[in-house]
Amino acid sequence: MSNPVYFGLGSNLGDREENLASAITALGTHPEIHDLVSASFYQTQPVGNPDQPDFINTVIRYEVDCDPVQLLDITQRTETMLGRPRDHQSDAPRTIDIDILVFDDLIISTAELKIPHPRMAARRFVLVPLAEIAPDLVVPGWNQTVTDLLRLCPDKSRVVKYHLMKNA
Repeated sequence: MSNPVYFGLGSNLGDREENLASAITALGTHPEIHDLVSASFYQTQPVGNPDQPDFINTVIRYEVDCDPVQLLDITQRTETMLGRPRDHQSDAPRTIDIDILVFDDLIISTAELKIPHPRMAARRFVLVPLAEIAPDLVVPGWNQTVTDLLRLCPDKSRVVKYHLMKNA
């Protein structure tokens, strides 16, 4: 049985567009991950550590046929494959960041994995693209829709739709 899972993706080093596209493609190569829905890309201000380049962020939805721990392993292997070191600092610049935001209606809190993502309700760079593809999604634990969480979000950082560069 498939479960809907929402991922937050971000990049602020190297070819940010290509990094996001590569992550989306790499995740979709796993047989247990299918049926992609993607939000637009957004250029966003860094939150937490403002002394770094702007990010490009998006949110994607896949149907998955694996458990959350297996999915975490897949996302971490994908990040490593795309050049992100496993010993990265929080809020540091990165080639790719893949966060599991929501996994169906599960609430998980272990040392390795927290679902829903514990900081998503305070991050416009997550909520704006998530609202684009799932405005009425009720987020487990908060028991509010994404639209409501965005309206109540204390983060006022800049989140602007990013226009992908076209090859001439």
